[in-house]
Amino acid sequence: MRKISLVSLEPNRKGRVVEILGGASLNNKLMSMGLYIGKEITKLSHIGLRGPVVIKVGRSILALGHGMASKIMVEIE
Repeated sequence: MRKISLVSLEPNRKGRVVEILGGASLNNKLMSMGLYIGKEITKLSHIGLRGPVVIKVGRSILALGHGMASKIMVEIE
């Protein structure tokens, strides 16, 4: 198992959130969107060099800013 940033995850790959490198504010914001430690996600696309990262969490599709996505660490197989 490898741990990488959500930004580094390749499109159409699955991963499990293992760490969020941010304060309580970021954790609360992500939790309100259904994204928390232990949750499995699928990265759908990454738009441009520093554009939004589109992910699927459960049945929801979210677009996260590049800075926010870079603070989410995922574990891949």
